[in-house]
This record gives sequence, C-alpha cells and structure tokens, in this order.
Amino acid sequence: MFFLPGTHKDHGLTYSPLKALISPRPIGWISSLSASGVANLSPYSFFNAIAELPPMVMFISAPDMREANRGGQKDSLANILETREFGVNIVGSEQAEQMVKSSQDVTADIDEFDHTSLGKKKAEKISAPLVAGAPAHLECVYYNHITLPDNGRGNHSVMVMGTIVGIHIDEAIIADGRVDVSRYTPVARLGYKDYTAVRDLFEMTP
Repeated sequence: MFFLPGTHKDHGLTYSPLKALISPRPIGWISSLSASGVANLSPYSFFNAIAELPPMVMFISAPDMREANRGGQKDSLANILETREFGVNIVGSEQAEQMVKSSQDVTADIDEFDHTSLGKKKAEKISAPLVAGAPAHLECVYYNHITLPDNGRGNHSVMVMGTIVGIHIDEAIIADGRVDVSRYTPVARLGYKDYTAVRDLFEMTP
C-alpha cells in the first residue's frame, strides 16, 4: 500500500497510521508553573532526547483552539514561554493511569496535580513542581522553540527545546551502577489509544 499524507481514508484506513508506525514513543510528562503560580501537568508523546552534551530534550505542543485567548497555545506551552522552565517526569507503569488522567481537558486555573491526586516533589533548580513517586525527573530550562508549518487548518504545532539542568533518579531503580528499566517498566505510546510498558529487554553489541 502507498498513499500520500492525508489520504489514508481513501485506502480503507479509518485513522492516520503515522503514530502507530512510529512507535513506541517515549512519553514526556511535562510539569510547569504559570506566572500566577498554577501548576500544570500534561503528557506528550512527541517527545525525546535530542542531545547528550549538552543534555537536551524536546516535545511538540499541538495547537489548542479552545485556548483562543492564548493564541491557541496549550497551558504547558504558554507556561514555559512565560517562566522559561519545565520538568520532565518519567512515567513508570505504576503512574500510567494518573498520566492518562492528566491529559484531560481542564481550564488553566486548575492545578492538575490536585486534579490527578498526585503529590508534588520540590525541584532543586526550577520552580515548577515534579511528580512525587515518579521513578525519575529531569529539571529543564527553556532553550528555544520552533513553530512548525501550517497544519492545513491555519494552526501550527510548536517544538519546545529545553536544556537539562538537574536529574533525579529513584535509587530503587538502580542496579550495578546502571538504571534498570525492568524495575519501573517505562510506559510508551503506540498508535490510537494504545500504550505499552517496556518489559522485554535484550542486549546487543556491534
């Protein structure tokens, strides 16, 4: 089968298969703080590390036209552009349900830690709170953002890049000087409404 982007329905595909094909994708559970002090928490599956030295991450914020007063910006993006910092909370299988709940649509004045009944862990280098109980956290400061091309509907996604300035790791997931993913089974996004937890590990050398 071959088709051009946006023509999947002409080929018997109910939904675009792109996210199912590019999977599994790590989840960036992004915590931020508004200028007025309201905490926001939201998962992003267009997320990844982009460099080790300096250590940097990125995530993509899709447009949200319900936030017309903020130019269609989602709360995470608006907060980060205001405060220039954010946290990345690593999602283990024990946090999966609360991670999904944090993706629910709530107004910008709602503290999503309270909404999801999650505790807050104080960061060392940034003001934004971190998710208590998560297996690891990355404290980040804003580096840059790129507005992506028009999506055909007059809207734009935005790539946010941040530099990691602090790393927290639960010592319970460390074995023999290495992070043991089998001890927290990181959750990743597949296509549609599907997720997976990493449990099948194998090591390979060149």
